[in-house]
Order: sequence, then structure tokens, then C-alpha cells
Amino acid sequence: MKKLVIFDLDGTLLDTIADLADSTNTALEKNGFPTHPVEAYRFFVGNGINKLFERALPEGEKSEANILRIRKDFLAYYSLHHSDKSTPYPGIPELLKELNRQNVQLAVASNKYDEGAKELIPYYFPTIPFVAVFGQRQGIAPKPDPTIIHDILAIAKIPKEDVLYVGDSGVDMQTAINAGLTSCGVTWGFRPQTELEQFNPDYIINNPKEILTILKG
Repeated sequence: MKKLVIFDLDGTLLDTIADLADSTNTALEKNGFPTHPVEAYRFFVGNGINKLFERALPEGEKSEANILRIRKDFLAYYSLHHSDKSTPYPGIPELLKELNRQNVQLAVASNKYDEGAKELIPYYFPTIPFVAVFGQRQGIAPKPDPTIIHDILAIAKIPKEDVLYVGDSGVDMQTAINAGLTSCGVTWGFRPQTELEQFNPDYIINNPKEILTILKG
């Protein structure tokens, strides 16, 4: 049985797309740039917030200066509104409680900026202990670079063969491959199942309960 489950955050544990879209659109509008429908953000997110802003900016305006301007206004707004519309996916709170009951360690490896990840997890899952929660940290490459996974394993002191990595995107599946972990793609997140299938994950699931079956297997 696996002893540690590492989860992606946005699109895996929490449906955050509306708040991410609202915050980015607010920053874009403030700086005179066009905004985007919420659905577009499903393909903007996943590689860190600077890449989110680069994708959201118009062609010809994707300069570092503009990205930093949007980032500043995004953070100011999102820090106050990150939980306006976000919510755990159905079955996730129950899954986390059951994993905790079974003494399975839990961790989060996200490309959300680190402070945001560390705020959202205790807000939405206040009674669930996580051995580590890491977002994208300054000076450390984002996923699919496996550094974030290595840092979690060093804290949890669990060998790779006893770890399941769960995420909703190709970035997540590549992260699992790069870290040498058993991979599990989820279909309820931001990206289509076809994107997951391109990486041949060990598992693709449609319901959080299936993770319990995988762990027993």
C-alpha cells in the first residue's frame, strides 16, 4: 500500500478556475488589456502564474515588464478574493479524511505561487494534516521539474515506490515521470482526458474514491 499521496492543487483538490480568471481579468482590465472568458483559463494555468499572465496578455504585449505589472495587480486582488468562488471538488474532503484515518501521509505540490498554496490548503481543509505544502518558490523551477517532489520526499522520508502522485494535467503526469513516481490522472480538473492519455499515466480516474482502491492494490 502507498504511504504518501502527493496532490496537485488547482484542478485536482480545488476548483479555483473562477477566482483565478476573475483576478487575472481584473489585473488585465486595470492595465488596459482585453479580458478572457473563464473557460479560456483552463488552458492558461498550470505552469506557474508568470506563464499564466504571459498567456493572458495579447500578442506583442508579453514583455517581462507587462507580466510583472499584471502579477502585482493579480496578487493584490487574489489575496483578498481567492476563496470567493473556489471550492473542493466533490468527494475530495471525504477522501482526505479517509486517507488520514488510514495513516496515509498527504502532501501538495503545486505550481500556484507558494504563499497562495499555503493559504488555501488550511482554509479549505483545516482538520487535515499535510506533511508538506509547496507551491512555486522563488529560485526553484516549476513542475514538471521534479525538485518540488524531491523536497517533499525528503520531509516525508518515504521511498518513491511508496508514493502516488495525483494531478489533472499533462504537466502533472510529466512531473510524476520525471520524479519516478506512480502517476494518477484525474478527469474532473481543468484539462481534458486526452491530454492525460498522451503521457500514459499508471491510472486515470473519474472519482476521488478510486484512489482508495489504487492504494489497496
